[in-house]
Amino acid sequence: MPEGKNVVSDMDENSEMKTDAVTQASIAIQKYETESEMAKHIKAFFDGKYDPNWMCVVGKDFASFGTYETKTYLFFYVGQIAVLLYRMF
Repeated sequence: MPEGKNVVSDMDENSEMKTDAVTQASIAIQKYETESEMAKHIKAFFDGKYDPNWMCVVGKDFASFGTYETKTYLFFYVGQIAVLLYRMF
């Protein structure tokens, strides 16, 4: 698994979702030039594998504040790029 720094999550430590998130973020960062394309890639993967309604924010300078369901929230860095991934119901 590629290394994600400072993974903040309410998922189980060895969760497949957590591994998938860091892996797909690493792939997206290498494959795409824009943060929008990166977020679209990660969201599409999660919508396909873990059912729809995932939201993804990718960037270097943003803040967030909100409520989320348990086992559906991840925030981490891959290099200098931050990734926020959560599911809306």
